[in-house]
Amino acid sequence: MSAQLTPIDPQRLRRDLLAAGYVVDDVLDRIGEAGQQGLGRNSTVPADVALGVATDPLAALIRLFVLQREVPEEQLAGVVDVAGLLDGGYLVRRGTGLAAAVDIRPYGSPDDDATGWIVADPTPGLDQVVEPTSPDYVLGVSPASTTLAQITMRTLVESALDLGTGCGVQSLHLSRHAQSVVGTDVNDRALRLAALTAGLNGRDVDLRNGSLYEPVAGQRFDLIVSNPPFVMSPPSSAESTLAYRETNYEGDSLVETLVRGAADHLEPGGSLQLLTNWAVLDTPWEERLRSWVPAGCDAWVIERERLDIYSYIEMWLTDAGLGGSPGWRAAYDDWLAYFDRLGIRSVGMGWILVTRAEREEPHLRFESWPHAVAQPVGEVFARHAAAVDAFQLPTEELLESRPRLVDVDEETLGVPGAEDPQYIVFRQRVGLLRAIKADTALAAVLGALDGDLSVGQVLAAVAQVLDLDPTELATGVLPEIRAALLDQLLIL
Repeated sequence: MSAQLTPIDPQRLRRDLLAAGYVVDDVLDRIGEAGQQGLGRNSTVPADVALGVATDPLAALIRLFVLQREVPEEQLAGVVDVAGLLDGGYLVRRGTGLAAAVDIRPYGSPDDDATGWIVADPTPGLDQVVEPTSPDYVLGVSPASTTLAQITMRTLVESALDLGTGCGVQSLHLSRHAQSVVGTDVNDRALRLAALTAGLNGRDVDLRNGSLYEPVAGQRFDLIVSNPPFVMSPPSSAESTLAYRETNYEGDSLVETLVRGAADHLEPGGSLQLLTNWAVLDTPWEERLRSWVPAGCDAWVIERERLDIYSYIEMWLTDAGLGGSPGWRAAYDDWLAYFDRLGIRSVGMGWILVTRAEREEPHLRFESWPHAVAQPVGEVFARHAAAVDAFQLPTEELLESRPRLVDVDEETLGVPGAEDPQYIVFRQRVGLLRAIKADTALAAVLGALDGDLSVGQVLAAVAQVLDLDPTELATGVLPEIRAALLDQLLIL
């Protein structure tokens, strides 16, 4: 288990960090591009070389927190409250100097200005030093947490829940557009670090200990976000379970529980957004997940990646620090036996949106979309309910509507010298980067939809210009218009 932490004055630490210039741009400038790339590979050497023999406050803090090096105490005296950080357990004496027991790192988010500092446990595997991960380890900013922040809808809401808050990075983002934020976790250490993250950034987050929806029983929220501990590892003792990534729920039943319970904790119109994974059995994965969606809710599930069981197991055994250890093969065999017992053939990884839409007929969409996207895509999810409304318009209302193409390029492909192109493609520049391959008639209709004319007016004009039967044109084109509205190439 990790050393215990006690509260410190976050405002004093904030002032000290600012005075030293320990902010994103200054740190990146100081370690240079090679240093940044090295840290991306878990190598501290390029950044250390960039710092050279410098002993100024910024260099000392970079070595202490980012590079996880020992720093002579005299270099930190007057830079931070050394005594307070030692007493709180955030610094420890090691060798002839001081070392960080936690990672306090500048954080930048130009998309929503959620900029400040994140407090977590030190990055594992730096400079090839691999050690088993502590059960109460608190993960810092990861590709998964960054992705969740980028897919989260950022509309203004009254209340938001960060379920499984960890280091508190999602709460930092949520606090930019939610009047109140609740963060929950089963890991006391995570709650302590999340509290310091919130304090350093001047954010008010209501942090509570407990599993899943238990800490918010009886409460409803406009938005719930979570990158839950979804790893489908074999059951283990509480002392060896890695709280940040796994539980003793069987298979993907934790994710199922979150989805099934969403309606009881969402305000009307509210949404749950998950970045997670699910088991793929012998039955279609869409059918399994469809059965999880609570009554009265819409759902949109996007499978971004599919992993075979071997790749999945190896990824998470390595993440646990078991690479190269004597226990690797035995643990591997335990996972294989567990997956075989549950009938897990592969693992889907992706995004889940559940909205308490309360339609007479819920809209449920399940798709695989492994293609590149243009992050952030939070706006795509924020507009999804309106896109479904537009997609489901009665025909008369659709004909009277005035949608417009938004952030779409028109591409033509064909044989050089030919009179007409073989293909006309309308492709999004933003969001999920969807595309529509259109014939001449559909291209003419889509190209004319700029918000000024109604769909009915455009259809009539195109039919006249191309000498087409208006009814046949409408029959062929209206389904494509509906699809374009759902995929948000067209916006009402």
